[in-house]
Amino acid sequence: MMNQTSADLASPRVLVLAPTGRDGTASADLLRRAALSAEVCADLAELMDGLEAGADAVFVAEEALIGRPIEPLLDWVERQPPWSDMPFVVLTSHRQTPQAVAGRARLVAALRNVSLLERPVQAITLTSSLQAAVRARRRQYEVRAHLAERERAARGLEELVAARTQELEAANGALRAQIAERERVEETLRHAQKMEAIGQLTGGVAHDFNNLLMVISGGLDMLGRQRDAARQQLLMDGMRQAAGRGAALTRQLLAFSRRQALNAEAVDLARQIGGMRELLDRSLRGDVHVTLDFAPGLWPVEVDPGELELVVLNLAVNARDAMPEGGTIVIRGENRPGLEAHGLRGDFVALSIVDTGTGMPPEVLERVFEPFFTTKDIGKGSGLGLAQVYGFAQQSGGTVRIDTALGRGTTILLLLPRSIRAPVAAERHLIDLRVERPSETPIGHVLLVEDDDEVAALVGEMLVALGFEATRAASAAAALGALADGRGIDLVFSDVMMPGGMNGVELAREVRRRRPGLPVVLTTAYAEAARRAAEAEGIALLPKPYRLEELAAATRVAIGRP
Repeated sequence: MMNQTSADLASPRVLVLAPTGRDGTASADLLRRAALSAEVCADLAELMDGLEAGADAVFVAEEALIGRPIEPLLDWVERQPPWSDMPFVVLTSHRQTPQAVAGRARLVAALRNVSLLERPVQAITLTSSLQAAVRARRRQYEVRAHLAERERAARGLEELVAARTQELEAANGALRAQIAERERVEETLRHAQKMEAIGQLTGGVAHDFNNLLMVISGGLDMLGRQRDAARQQLLMDGMRQAAGRGAALTRQLLAFSRRQALNAEAVDLARQIGGMRELLDRSLRGDVHVTLDFAPGLWPVEVDPGELELVVLNLAVNARDAMPEGGTIVIRGENRPGLEAHGLRGDFVALSIVDTGTGMPPEVLERVFEPFFTTKDIGKGSGLGLAQVYGFAQQSGGTVRIDTALGRGTTILLLLPRSIRAPVAAERHLIDLRVERPSETPIGHVLLVEDDDEVAALVGEMLVALGFEATRAASAAAALGALADGRGIDLVFSDVMMPGGMNGVELAREVRRRRPGLPVVLTTAYAEAARRAAEAEGIALLPKPYRLEELAAATRVAIGRP
């Protein structure tokens, strides 16, 4: 529609439709003299053809439209594009009948952009009206050009957006690659930090175990040189304590390698921690004094007593290290009824360990509960102490809080749940210095299978102390040879890990095949690794390290003796 207009021609184009008399020809001549290109149309059909070809204005006499079928013209007017509003100059008569007035009103409404000129009309009025119509049409062409330019700009913007989107997609791809690379680098850093933590842990554990081994090896060396029975007993007590502390440290390590279930029971804090007094005195320096302050009527708590003692010992040792020039440690217990704080609700007992040491700076306080984090020198601590305290408190249904500042000491507060049960009558302490007296009557012959000479010598002495005869074999093959010579054996007690290609579990299977009914007890320092294989075979397993009474219980149960 209107693909070509007179805007593209040399002069404006006006369509003239005046079928009565010489109005059409006279009007066209007049318009041409006014520099307008006038084209006379014989009828409405020819006018429509001219409109489709393009025009700047239309001059039409009303008698050519009123009372005639002009639907094609009205449809053309409705189909104009948004920028177009064709100007019509309509020549009317002086008749003012109701029908004429109503017809003109309908025509004005239908054609929309209409100017009315009443006969007789002066020449200048006619030409000026059509020139004004042409100028209005030219402004419409300008609007059309602006709309076209806007569409071109919109298309250019869309193309720019598409190009920029493509650039953003490429940038996002590069960013994702950078993120992946950063994650890889962070994972490498985490692995390096983990290895550093393992190295720190190894140094701390080696230091602790070297101290324990020094107590044991030095005690054994001095034991043979000491003639005083009381001093011999003191040396032996120290070695037993060192062995117990080593076992406790191993339990602590295992607690982080696999989450152990706590054996919670009702515990009287005053009695349980009071029973640790000798252990605390041995673990601390002479310039560090411990004060126990337990409120009257202190409630029992629901905790694992062994783990509780580990926690108290760890905190006491940390407090000792924070007081290089000595000081005081106060272990205090008090009831906290109806507690609603720190995410807890109910009755709790507050166990506080207060020291007068150097305190902690904020950057250390933020990390104290992280496993393997320590401020001690390499080899001076494993970094498991406070992490174990935190895990114990959480598993027990409580929590732990620290109040500290540089120069004013540290208070570590454990909130432990109140127990509604009565405390157990018997105490179970982490270090028990009591050992059963050996039986005077031999109760059986044990085949001891152990490749380590020192361990074999020690276990042999323990078996003899328990009333057994003991024959040692250094390997599984030697043990099978001892069984083959027909000697009377009541029990096979074997380590799991041995040289020679056959381990303890395989030895137990062969013993059962050769001598059905002969009891076998296995022992190993890798209890968790060996337990599944031993349980699958129905074999008793005694974890290392073990005490004399534990060895007595395992061996006597195996041979069916009370």
